[in-house]
Amino acid sequence: QVQLVESGGGLVQPGGSLRLSCAASGFTFSSDWMHWVRQAPGKGLEWISAIRENGGTTSYADSVKGRFTASRDNAKNTLYLQMNSLKPEDTAVYYCAKDLRGSWSWDYWGQGTQVTVSS
Repeated sequence: QVQLVESGGGLVQPGGSLRLSCAASGFTFSSDWMHWVRQAPGKGLEWISAIRENGGTTSYADSVKGRFTASRDNAKNTLYLQMNSLKPEDTAVYYCAKDLRGSWSWDYWGQGTQVTVSS
């Protein structure tokens, strides 16, 4: 079955960096777009990034553009999110999500990893 397992979250000071990872299994990872979404306390899900099957195309929400970079290693079935210049408003649970047949909707997502940006 499809499994997505995020890791790499934690507590970081404003201006700091974190790198999230998402280990994928149970499907052909190299055949699907992948996404990062997040949920801040008391708010709904926010899409923040998408990356094409071969990693050659990425897209970002305005809220993270220029600070976050998505990448993937298809040989390792792993998705990454490099987060730089973190702000308190980036505090959220971060999820990786599998795209549903190129629709930019998601059919599977992981359990999430907590990122807290605070001094």
